[in-house]
Amino acid sequence: MTETGTAGATTPRRDVREHRVLYGCMGLGGGWDRTPYTAADVDHAERAVRAALEAGITAFDHADIYRHGKSEAVFGELLARDPRLRDRVLIQTKCGIVLPDGSRPGHYDLRAGAVVRQVEQSLTRLRTDVIDVLLLHRPDPLARPEEIAEAFAALREQGLVRQFGVSNMSAAQIAHLRTAVEVPLVVDQLEMSLHRRGWVESGVLVNTPAAAGDGFPHGTLEYCAAHAIRPQAWGALAGGRFSGGDDTPAARLVAELAARKGTTPETVVLWWLQRHPAGVAPVVGTTRPERIAACRDAVDGPPRLDHEEWYALWVAARGAPLP
Repeated sequence: MTETGTAGATTPRRDVREHRVLYGCMGLGGGWDRTPYTAADVDHAERAVRAALEAGITAFDHADIYRHGKSEAVFGELLARDPRLRDRVLIQTKCGIVLPDGSRPGHYDLRAGAVVRQVEQSLTRLRTDVIDVLLLHRPDPLARPEEIAEAFAALREQGLVRQFGVSNMSAAQIAHLRTAVEVPLVVDQLEMSLHRRGWVESGVLVNTPAAAGDGFPHGTLEYCAAHAIRPQAWGALAGGRFSGGDDTPAARLVAELAARKGTTPETVVLWWLQRHPAGVAPVVGTTRPERIAACRDAVDGPPRLDHEEWYALWVAARGAPLP
């Protein structure tokens, strides 16, 4: 597989914090079941990955549970098809969620042995000898920071993982983890979009009655900014809610701004995230090549939204004035 992307598409930046946009691989690998993936699934993945590379995206986000491991496995097939590809991409994956199986309930497991075992399985599926970034997928209430620190240290010493981070964690949870973990935590991946706005609403709703109804942990982005932890936004395109032709005030404003600035609605939606000073890096999860290509202008250069345009999008999406 070859690509003709923008500068940086042939030599990935190994520090994940330098990547402005990532491609989310959850949609690759066939169905959410345990049936084997097919050659058609691999071809489907190749088209999506090629589109991402051509758009200048060289960081790919996985999790060991996506499609019951098949997302990682089809990506491994692509690496096997083109041995040069591994040197051109950054691979990020997550561990810690155990899917339900028969009478066994779904649960979280961040014990040291489980983390190491899940990483080894991901390495096998991905057909690589190192994971560039490992994230803890969800907080495990039974996890002990000392055990996680033990797993991280072992994985780093063995050269199996380069960087570490978390996903779906609050500032307090990260701070607790950092009491034992000595390796830097460089990412916190959270659901953030123009639709799921708790990450920004929580700040302005402080000291208002509406604050009780917002579940986003206030102060998390500020904590990340203070500790060189880059927030990543999963669900960044909000399922096409603002870029798929919907007739809502927010979607119409997105389209108007895109036309005015000579770009695409998808890019405007990503710019809204990137404009925040915390340095949010969107994770794009669509598998449609044309929609992946539409994100190109968000990959390089600063977001071209001014102060008032950013607020106009926020107010239009929330459907009510700010407090």
